[in-house]
Amino acid sequence: MRPTSRLFATVKSAKKFLEPNTPTGLTGLTTHPSPRPALIYTYRQTLKKLEQIPKSSVYRQSVEALTKQRLEIVEAQRPEGYEQWLERVRKQIAANPAAYAKFLNSDGSLGSEKAHVTAVDNWDGVITRQDALPEGPSTPAEAEKKARYVNAEVQTVDKEAAEGKLPTVEDLEVEPPLTREQIETIENKIGAGLIEEVIQVAEGELQLVDEMLVYQPWEELEEKAPTGQWVYFERGDRV
Repeated sequence: MRPTSRLFATVKSAKKFLEPNTPTGLTGLTTHPSPRPALIYTYRQTLKKLEQIPKSSVYRQSVEALTKQRLEIVEAQRPEGYEQWLERVRKQIAANPAAYAKFLNSDGSLGSEKAHVTAVDNWDGVITRQDALPEGPSTPAEAEKKARYVNAEVQTVDKEAAEGKLPTVEDLEVEPPLTREQIETIENKIGAGLIEEVIQVAEGELQLVDEMLVYQPWEELEEKAPTGQWVYFERGDRV
């Protein structure tokens, strides 16, 4: 079923590469333009946040193991021309370390601060109330918030005028795309549907880690549970 659904996607270059943003065969899910960088970014962010959770937490142990396994699968599939691309990008980073130092991982490998190419939201020509800026009385809190925003923007402009505007991730050369066969290899090894589905699950897990850090379910209960509350009914000798 999965390979069949992928056939709905338009392909280019003699069917070697999948055409980005075309139907995958699953409703509402289009072909991702940069699945490898997106997964690597999301998995590394998840692992970084998991470090804030105690090692004794079963949640951390399970998610960490699964994330590392899938990250290894994705990183093993390198696109054609990857080494040449990496050499060019390293030169870009070396030419401006102040802007790009954060893209280098502790092990010397190259990371990315951008998960994927942002989809373009085409305007349909209709203006609704939701498009308008919120209006209402300017409370002291709102006035202070606006003042902080304006001051931060002024400081940014002044800094750029004095030191010049630093390059961003947008100025780095984009990683070459994976071939269709490489994407299928990742999908088969992970075994969780299309790679676009895998990305959705990874992004959902990253959001869940944030929720876990807020509520800290690994902590002891403030009020101890009554004796036997978590003991489920057992079948015993009954059939």
